[in-house]
Amino acid sequence: MKKKIHDFFEMKNKREPITFITSYDYPTATFVEKAGIDMILVGDSLGMCIYGYDGTMPVTMDQMIAHSDAVRRGAPNTFVIGDMPFLSYQPSDQVAVENAGRFFKESGVDAIKLEGGVRVASRIRAIVEAGMLVMGHIGLTPQSSSQLGGFKAQGRTLESAKAQIDDALAVQEAGAAMILLEAIPPEVSGYIRKTLSIPVLSIGAGLDCDGQLLIVSDALGIFEAFTPKFVKRYAEIAKVSTEALSAYCKDVKSGAFPETKHTYGMIPEERVKFEKWAKSKRS
Repeated sequence: MKKKIHDFFEMKNKREPITFITSYDYPTATFVEKAGIDMILVGDSLGMCIYGYDGTMPVTMDQMIAHSDAVRRGAPNTFVIGDMPFLSYQPSDQVAVENAGRFFKESGVDAIKLEGGVRVASRIRAIVEAGMLVMGHIGLTPQSSSQLGGFKAQGRTLESAKAQIDDALAVQEAGAAMILLEAIPPEVSGYIRKTLSIPVLSIGAGLDCDGQLLIVSDALGIFEAFTPKFVKRYAEIAKVSTEALSAYCKDVKSGAFPETKHTYGMIPEERVKFEKWAKSKRS
């Protein structure tokens, strides 16, 4: 059965880890659902993993909705969260509510995620008051990575750690149902998990959280441009795919493919008729 938000609160209270992974398309979503993973994030990381952008900032609402819609069809019985792209919520509370509403209406997601803590508290509150579920996201926030000096871990000093805790509290107080911590030291993420009543998910924030997220393209070895420190690879699909396509190329060049078994033969009596017809055309 598809999990609801109260199920994740119950899992937190029981200390049952929540499994969480990204997905960007229909086939991958079907694999995720068959694997029994609890939640899917249609992340704006698709900008890098699918479109080859240098970062997440070029991703549009139209792209996010199209991919989320495909994931929803592939995983109808899994809790799906859609990532609000850059400038879809930053301009104002009204813009945030309108775009979040569009996300829910056009792709059928169960919740949306947006980045930031104290500075986006009013956006979270406005979306929640409009009747939608929100996941917060603090720590390394890719949409504001230029302000952070790049893709750098956060909370590694006392002042930075206190800032992350303030952000986490602001997200909860604004009404978010869950929060994602990215690239935060385990000491800090563990403190946040124990302090907050909402589920706390980790991507590179250590074991002492209520669940773990990985980028599917990293976990399956599809994305090769770089590998974050917190990634564990569970397959090498890029390597296997390259080897398979190289073998296909070689077979075509050598004439080994296609074989007779890969073709469609004519009905025997029709073949005889065709051969007679073809012969008459040549003569």
